[in-house]
Amino acid sequence: MAGSSLVLTDQSLLSRIDQRLYKLEGWLALLSGLAVFSLMILAVISVGGRNFANQPVPGYVDWIEQAMPLIAFMGISFTQRDGGHIRMDMLVGALKGRTLYMAEFVTTSVILLLMAFMVWGSWAHFDRSFDLAAPLFSADSSMDISLPLWPAKLLAPVAFGVLCLRLVLQLWAYGRAFITGTDNPVAVPLIADAATMAAMEAEHVSGHDK
Repeated sequence: MAGSSLVLTDQSLLSRIDQRLYKLEGWLALLSGLAVFSLMILAVISVGGRNFANQPVPGYVDWIEQAMPLIAFMGISFTQRDGGHIRMDMLVGALKGRTLYMAEFVTTSVILLLMAFMVWGSWAHFDRSFDLAAPLFSADSSMDISLPLWPAKLLAPVAFGVLCLRLVLQLWAYGRAFITGTDNPVAVPLIADAATMAAMEAEHVSGHDK
């Protein structure tokens, strides 16, 4: 298993690609966490400046708007790999073998189609904001201190694009599992029973998670 998630690994090409993509997803998730931490620090500075010097951080709301895509989108592929998104585990858990893999393949295909449209739409949104001939390449800016908005808008198609790569990889894994009929597919999150989940959580909080 990889970490505390029920994602199996082996030496196959599929698993090697999965693990490399997982490293990229981990870095993006780290950026998301750093954005949250930075906003906490910024809030302390802004509130402290307002209370003690009557001078909050200029453009505080503008900076929050810039950080929102980092917080909202950068970790979605990482969470998808580990099976952390909300799903109907009680229903999916009742399926076994090829029936389960086919159901996962179909639902993952639907998600991939939706995310492909999201990449297309969010890229168009970024493209309207980006102008090579404008100062700072920005066709629009924030209300208070005029921060260029295109960097924040670019983060959405980037994050959605990485998620599309993850979904394609999972389709490959589910398709291979359906063909081979294996009980232990790699590169996809497996459903754990209550006892296994409790053991994994205990291992994680005890500091022995590797």
